[in-house]
Amino acid sequence: MTLTLMHNPHCSTSAHALDALTEAGHDVTVRKYLLVAERLSEAELRSLAARLQGDPVDALIRRDKKYRDLGLDADGLDADAVVAILLEHPSLLQRPILDDGVNVVIGRPRERQRAWAATGRAVVEA
Repeated sequence: MTLTLMHNPHCSTSAHALDALTEAGHDVTVRKYLLVAERLSEAELRSLAARLQGDPVDALIRRDKKYRDLGLDADGLDADAVVAILLEHPSLLQRPILDDGVNVVIGRPRERQRAWAATGRAVVEA
């Protein structure tokens, strides 16, 4: 199984997630999605949204200044609308996100990351 972490190295929560996974011995492909060369395509965003455990709107950083400046109100948006926003504004992608090839989970709160490290899967603690 391949683990892919959507990672922002400038985010302490994202760095914590990467550390937890690697310290547990998991091989992780790191995707620095803010770099132009590593941006997620529309197809990749749609795949993530379809497999995300939770509401697609959770994939947006709604507390971000850019979100407010754009006047966005994502409550109730469907996956297509979320994908459209993220294609135009990739910096609004929540982080960290773990993709195990089957499931996709957002690593907030940080407690979720313990389950990732223990299982090597994109899971939400019960």
